Amino acid sequence: MIEAREIRHFHLFCGLGGGAAGFNRGNARVGNMQARFRCIGGIDVDAGAIADFQRLTGTPGTVMDLFDRDQYRTFHGAEPPPGWREMTPADIHAAAGNERPHIVFLSAPCKGFSGLLSQTRSSTPKYQALNRLTLRGMWLTLEAFADDPPELIIFENVPRIANRGRPLLDQIVAMLEHYGYAVAETTHDCGEIGGLAQSRKRFLLVARHKEKVPPFLYEPIKRPLRSVGEVLGEMPLPGDELAGPMHRVPRLQWKTWVRLAFVEAGSDWRSLNKLAVGNGYLRDYLIVPDGRNNGYLGVNDWGDTAGTIAGASRPGNGNFSVADPRFDQSAKWKDGQAYGVRCWDGPTGAITGQKSPGQGAFAVADPRRPGEGFGKYAVTPWGQPSGTVISGSTTGQGAYAVADPRTGWPDSAHGSKLAITAFDESCRTVTGARFGSGALAVADPRPGMSRGKGDNYLTAGHYGVVPWHSPSGAVSAAAGHDNGRWSVADPRLPEPNEKLIAVIRSLDGTWHRPFTTLELAALQSLIDPHEYLELSGLSDSAWRERIGNAVPRDAAEAIAGVMGTTLLLAWSGETFALGSTPIWVRNVAAGISLNQAERQPCQ
Repeated sequence: MIEAREIRHFHLFCGLGGGAAGFNRGNARVGNMQARFRCIGGIDVDAGAIADFQRLTGTPGTVMDLFDRDQYRTFHGAEPPPGWREMTPADIHAAAGNERPHIVFLSAPCKGFSGLLSQTRSSTPKYQALNRLTLRGMWLTLEAFADDPPELIIFENVPRIANRGRPLLDQIVAMLEHYGYAVAETTHDCGEIGGLAQSRKRFLLVARHKEKVPPFLYEPIKRPLRSVGEVLGEMPLPGDELAGPMHRVPRLQWKTWVRLAFVEAGSDWRSLNKLAVGNGYLRDYLIVPDGRNNGYLGVNDWGDTAGTIAGASRPGNGNFSVADPRFDQSAKWKDGQAYGVRCWDGPTGAITGQKSPGQGAFAVADPRRPGEGFGKYAVTPWGQPSGTVISGSTTGQGAYAVADPRTGWPDSAHGSKLAITAFDESCRTVTGARFGSGALAVADPRPGMSRGKGDNYLTAGHYGVVPWHSPSGAVSAAAGHDNGRWSVADPRLPEPNEKLIAVIRSLDGTWHRPFTTLELAALQSLIDPHEYLELSGLSDSAWRERIGNAVPRDAAEAIAGVMGTTLLLAWSGETFALGSTPIWVRNVAAGISLNQAERQPCQ
């Protein structure tokens, strides 16, 4: 018969509750004992985060500022508001529903330790006060449950805390050891232990109460990282109203969209260094509207569907070509010599029945100029004899033309051939002949290009452009840009800093876009890709900050599983168990498995 054993967990600096939600999903079993995890509370200074915590965990949270007065003044630069007071261990115990937790999970503010903050700023009094909140939170927790200490205490933060926060960590470790805990420090990748589509390196300090928990604590099983597309591919397309406001595409500056479009997938801003820029403009590329020129010379991808087939579906007027990967040559093309041209001084291949240029190498690079060896359209020099006169003696059939030096022009008989009369001179006698027979043309200085009022071509507005703030003329049935005022001076080109949503097809054929807020929540495993999420408030920036600060739910679930197993082993009387995964922090394994006074050194 299965015996259910409840494991209660409590969270300080809980944020929106990603860690707590993951612990609620924890699974552990030893023999006939099955663990059932229950959250008994959470504490955070952000009211919006506590509202989200209650929604995600189903457990009441408490809005509580854990600063002491001096830390508050130093961090905020002002005195606390009226009614503010320093929290006590009793307040922590009340926030846990006056119950005792088996596991306490702390994820203290990490801005002061983060590598995103410069060393200079992290050393300022403001961020040092924030860092000391880590130490104060740990002390309040230990005092709140001093009479019946939690079996396990887990402290999570950014990896850089091991360097920037070393003095604070040493104080925390000494405090934990004073209260009867063995301590180990390590780092882990939330992506690997949670099977996420992100790599998220974190610092983890594990404290095990030596009297209550003798067994080893083993690492969670590591899983391969998933791809981003594996998660996002299960979600609705960005902007789908059914997915809610958290799935809207962020409005970015136009210049940011352009930069994203030219960043190679898998790279970053350094891709932009490869672009040639002249006078502030891209020299080798141009952004044009999608579908411009109606797909002129367009080639369809083999895996895509074709557009509508029209009566004049030719490569030059649309996407009427295909990138065919099946280059399986037919028998006629097998030798690869279609349209082959033989060298003049080399042999030809075997002569076959298919002897047109398109069927093989049936053409030759002839170095002899046309006219050598045959008289097609040839002209016989004046001083040389003509070729034999045959019955089909037209100029197209041989050398039946002569280079006659006796032009005879001008002479009395032909002086007026193709002549042009000056505009200010008299004309010669008018005859019935055509203009090629005499001076029947005139040099007219009036080109007729000076259009005036009433000119039909002028008033029709050919190639006319209508101002943006002016009305258009009546729209006709044959309205075209070249036969009237059917163009407009559109001023709506995005300014570099103008915020908008743009879809630019990048060089790799994809849309480079930012993650939506909902996608970030899915990547943090706060929700499954097909789930709907609604967080407190209406600010994307606030939502994103809470999501970014959250402990990934699936990673917390994996941690809860191994800790639950350790607790069940302790409660069943086992002092040692062989696991299939490495002992968490093997180099200090003795420090967390044996009752000893001194902590083993970290490496």
